[in-house]
Amino acid sequence: MKAIDDFLTRHAYPRWALQAVFFDMDGVLFDSMPYHAYAWAKTFRNHGFEFSEYDAYLNEGRTGESVINEYFLKTHGRPATKAESDMLYAEKGRYFIECGAVKPVAHVQELLHRLKAQGLDIYIVTGSAQQSLFDTLNTHFPGIFVREKMVTAFDVTHGKPDPEPYLTALRKAAVQPWQAMVVENAPLGVRSAVAAGIFTIAVNTGILQPHELRNAGADIVLNSMDALTALLPNLISTKA
Repeated sequence: MKAIDDFLTRHAYPRWALQAVFFDMDGVLFDSMPYHAYAWAKTFRNHGFEFSEYDAYLNEGRTGESVINEYFLKTHGRPATKAESDMLYAEKGRYFIECGAVKPVAHVQELLHRLKAQGLDIYIVTGSAQQSLFDTLNTHFPGIFVREKMVTAFDVTHGKPDPEPYLTALRKAAVQPWQAMVVENAPLGVRSAVAAGIFTIAVNTGILQPHELRNAGADIVLNSMDALTALLPNLISTKA
């Protein structure tokens, strides 16, 4: 497969030997980004910031504190105080909850079951700090995820686009970069995975223009989980 051959050549890796797949959560497993985008945009606009729903997609993967600080610096020339950050994040959370329950991304269930049937390790790599994250995953994807195979905001010092989340996943999975694959949907997540030296597939489940994901460094850009499921035989045919 050309994308894999190019990836191996670029990094001077010895071979392709897929053993683990690292999934982002929002926009990859759950169709939650429209809610997050609405909540962020409404919150920021309430407080006089210029921030669109498209901006929310571009910033997906950052911690809430990081997003708030960036826009405080742009608007006020200073980072937010803790009180300001906590207030805005709580407001955003209320708007998000008002949107109602989120559903899994279309056809991601089949993809996960196909990967599990192949004996591949499946990990979550998310900037989320939800204490109930595992229960939420287990409710929607029973039997797929385990607590020990998760990297969350509690496991890292630097969130996406820093490579630390995916480097942490490599360590947890005890695999080399050429033995893993990342499934992302956001430019910052793609940048994080690419910086960690991992083969990265971007599935554009939101409103972004595809070039945003290609420019972030994705090895492959797709427009649905169906397309990724169809591609699986090419990705696992040389699995060690």
